[in-house]
Amino acid sequence: MKYLLDTHVLLWALADDPRLSAAQARAIGDGTLYLSSASLWEIGIKRALGKLQVPDGLADVALQSGCRPLPISWAHAERAAALPPHHADPFDRMLIAQAQAEGLVLLSADRKFDAYGVALIG
Repeated sequence: MKYLLDTHVLLWALADDPRLSAAQARAIGDGTLYLSSASLWEIGIKRALGKLQVPDGLADVALQSGCRPLPISWAHAERAAALPPHHADPFDRMLIAQAQAEGLVLLSADRKFDAYGVALIG
């Protein structure tokens, strides 16, 4: 299976956080993992605002951990813009659009994703 990591799932997995569900941990161990450019952007913004502390070189750590980069394409941007307004967070809307466009299962604890009918492991 191919999975797209939500930002918090990436951080939980790297920190061995108990909030990572058993199903998410199994998917991470067994599947092909993708990390969106939107997640790195979100982390960078939150870090700059002092809302998040993460080590330098997180992209390299994600690559070394087996994540494949998922760039944001024009098709992803158009799909995100066309989504119904169930979720206001632009980063999460991009992840939903990317998962739908690329046929990926999202790993996320965000229950607002359910409204989009996206494949999800919570």
